Amino acid sequence: MRRSRIFYPRSRPEIIDQFLRFGTVGAFGFLVDWGTVSLLRVPAGLIAATLIAYFVAATGNWCLNRVWTFRLSAVENQHMVLQWLRFLLANSFGFLLNRGMVFLLYATVPLTVHYPELALAAGALCGMVANFNLSRRLVFRAQTPETPLELVQMAVEIPAAGLTAPEPEPDLSALPDNGIRPHGRND
Repeated sequence: MRRSRIFYPRSRPEIIDQFLRFGTVGAFGFLVDWGTVSLLRVPAGLIAATLIAYFVAATGNWCLNRVWTFRLSAVENQHMVLQWLRFLLANSFGFLLNRGMVFLLYATVPLTVHYPELALAAGALCGMVANFNLSRRLVFRAQTPETPLELVQMAVEIPAAGLTAPEPEPDLSALPDNGIRPHGRND
């Protein structure tokens, strides 16, 4: 049985290149994040500014990742708004790691309240690996879903390292009953 490979790129050097591009986009996102927090901190407060800034930076990151990092698998026929929503949804775990670290540092390290860029950088690093893997597997795929069921199947599919599902048990009901029971028991 042939398993289809729908994740691109397929080789380690290509994945490393993709990860470095993703990191570069993330660095730009950090600058957008920091700039947005700085602009909105006084009028909106630190907590609101931090939450709003995440979505501003995430939107910018999605755009850059679409046209640069995952350009070979972003697939032009994907509806952009749906892909953006999938990006935000797929990266929600990274969001929890990122902003969880930011708010933890705000609460425990007073210096980060005065210099939020320190907490934002730590949060970005915490979410980066998770966001890369989730973006690559769930958002920027070479294969696009054609039905809602296919979208759900693609969202929950995590490729195993060469593992396949176990073979089903054979149906023995069609065999003649010769009085021998499974496991050698003759009840």
